[in-house]
Amino acid sequence: MTRIILSTGNIITGGPSIIRKPGAARSNLELINSLRNNFQAAQQDYAGSPTSSNGNKQENGHSAQEDSRPRIDAWTATEDSVLYIPRIDWTAAGLQEDRAQYEITVKLFFLPNTSVAKRAEFIDEALRLVTKELQVENIDLLIASFPGISFEGDCEWEADKINATMGNEQEEVVTWAALESLHEQGKVVRLGIAEFGSEKLQRFINQVKVPPAVDQINIKDCCSVPPPLTKLANSAGIELLTHGDCTDILPSGTLRELLGHGGQGAGILADDEKAQNGLQGNLIPQWVVKYTAFVNYRGVIENKGYFAGAELVNA
Repeated sequence: MTRIILSTGNIITGGPSIIRKPGAARSNLELINSLRNNFQAAQQDYAGSPTSSNGNKQENGHSAQEDSRPRIDAWTATEDSVLYIPRIDWTAAGLQEDRAQYEITVKLFFLPNTSVAKRAEFIDEALRLVTKELQVENIDLLIASFPGISFEGDCEWEADKINATMGNEQEEVVTWAALESLHEQGKVVRLGIAEFGSEKLQRFINQVKVPPAVDQINIKDCCSVPPPLTKLANSAGIELLTHGDCTDILPSGTLRELLGHGGQGAGILADDEKAQNGLQGNLIPQWVVKYTAFVNYRGVIENKGYFAGAELVNA
């Protein structure tokens, strides 16, 4: 088993190759394109390193692109049994101005088919990476996005009704307790959730110690916020925010394609179980975290990026 951390770096400085498009899959496109961009940049930086092939293309079936890639260990790094793709230069981390000038927001996506018991570990790991990247001790807002929840329907009333039956409330409440601990320690100033309609939000508030300060919903199909949700948010002092993030942000197949040997792959994973040109195993995406550092007095985002955690399990 290998733990993997993927990173985009600061995509604000990434240039036009990182495509930002409107639509439901916007965050997924932004994440995948910015990861691919960062992988390619790292491979170019280490292009002078020995390549992974032995130069015998016909015998080993390597493509010209594959032969031009640097060795995997040249542009990635292994620290404490974690594989970082690509390797991160922490000396270049940090914000340009005093911490007080920023509003730092983090959105943590818990991905499906992963262990709920490990979510506290995912939270700690994601927050550690973000605070190390930005060189800060705390963040202003952390929004939790749980799997299996969306806010979709032909109208806002239907979306609110369907939403009430989604997700797993027991798992969400247990996970929230780990987030509450970070709030109590002062590492997170405010906590938020995503895609909670009025009924689901009311039940959630009744079961947690620290109620969410923010509820972030996607109303792309509904045009407006359901009146019951607006009423509840007003009475509970919860700020309602809208977003355009994808609820299926990093599917396993997409991640395998990103790390594979295809035309735009990074060449990390082996072609098949018998191949010797990369890592082998079953790749399981576990979490994604998106972070933004907004400069209040200038009204601009200075730093924005993603980290993602995955596990490669031996077949």
